[in-house]
Amino acid sequence: MYEQAAVELAPNVRLAKLNTEAEPDIATRFGIRGIPTVIAFKNGREVARQSGAMDLPALLGWIKANV
Repeated sequence: MYEQAAVELAPNVRLAKLNTEAEPDIATRFGIRGIPTVIAFKNGREVARQSGAMDLPALLGWIKANV
C-alpha cells in the first residue's frame, strides 16, 4: 500500500521508508517506538504522526489531511 500511495501522490508528496533495525540512531532521533509509524513533515518540521497500520484509503486520507 505504501508504494501505491507513493505513486499516487508523486510528485507533490515524497514518501520515504526507514529500516529502524538498520538505522536505530535515526529511529531514536525521530522518537519512533512503534512499527509502523508514519510521520508527516512540512518544510522540514514534523506536523503530524500516526502509529499503527492503515489501509490505502486511510493512508492517503491521512497524508492529504496533513501535508
